[in-house]
Amino acid sequence: MSELNKEVILKALKNVKAPGGETDIVSAGLVSEIVIAGQNVMFALQVDPDQAQMFEPVRKAAEEAVKALPGVDKVMVALTAEKKGGDEQPGRARKPQKPTASQAPGIPGVDHIIAVASGKGGVGKSTTAINLALALRDLGLRVGILDADIYGPSLPKLLGLKQEPEPDPENPDKLMALQAYGLKAMSIGFVVDEATPVIWRGPMVMSALQQMMHEINWGDLDVMVVDMPPGTGDAQLTMAQQVPLSGAVIVSTPQDLALIDARKGLNMFKRVNVPILGIVENMSYFICPNCDTRHEIFGHGGARQEAEKMGVPFLGEIPLDPILRERSDSGRPIVATEPDSPHAEAYRDMAAEVWKKLQTGQAGKRSMPRIVVE
Repeated sequence: MSELNKEVILKALKNVKAPGGETDIVSAGLVSEIVIAGQNVMFALQVDPDQAQMFEPVRKAAEEAVKALPGVDKVMVALTAEKKGGDEQPGRARKPQKPTASQAPGIPGVDHIIAVASGKGGVGKSTTAINLALALRDLGLRVGILDADIYGPSLPKLLGLKQEPEPDPENPDKLMALQAYGLKAMSIGFVVDEATPVIWRGPMVMSALQQMMHEINWGDLDVMVVDMPPGTGDAQLTMAQQVPLSGAVIVSTPQDLALIDARKGLNMFKRVNVPILGIVENMSYFICPNCDTRHEIFGHGGARQEAEKMGVPFLGEIPLDPILRERSDSGRPIVATEPDSPHAEAYRDMAAEVWKKLQTGQAGKRSMPRIVVE
């Protein structure tokens, strides 16, 4: 059996014709960004945005051609239909366009989808997301968690999961979500080795997110928690365009720099009409284990003040504690493994408040704006 590599994949793709049948997609220069992760293959077809619909049969044929290769289990093919900027006149500023409402399709069987986001990295967003999901589970809800950080997935480590997802026995075109601690979970980290860098352009990232949402058998869920990457880029806009988010939770530390970026994230979700479920102040304070003295290492109360200033709910404070970090690093989230701890209690209080807002209509499904970038 020949080794699975890019040359073998390109050879198979030479049998796939571009529209018109005059040349194959490799010779036409359409194939790019091939990534091989074990038995999984991912690549993109670069096409003109106006021809995206015409290329869908080609995308499907390319997928089938690679899937037929020995040693290939799952294939993901993206159409990178980007808007080209050749229409504007030189020297003239691009005209901003207002978002126009469109009905974003949900995920079958999922009642509510909430995003956990931050304006910058390093504030404990992923730890907050997994423990919030577990706290929602403790309310008796059916909960899933999606790791939307394609470049730096955290979920495999946080849940201690290393196995690859299996095909759905009832639908081979889908994969089964993995399970841990009563949660259903999916991450690009389950199919790409943690040491392998994911070097993709925006359209490939968006396609990967769409497939993790719509080509995974999630079953029936009351809530799906989405651990967003930091910032306000492709992933956030993809979620706003492709999924009817019920709301967003913003995570920040008390320090001014983190709050500035948290404010950007909050305003981004407001701009695309996603309800803000609240702000969490992580690493709020530290209790010395030797002298029981409270230390406010990064300041204190900044997130609460920001929430009041922005007119959004404040969901609570999570202290800085080595045990929280240790549990996260070892794949044993604190809500699941120390349910009686003060940290777990704080997360459950947040979860109860979030679920209350979802249930009382303060946040919920709605028509999403379609973001158009010229």
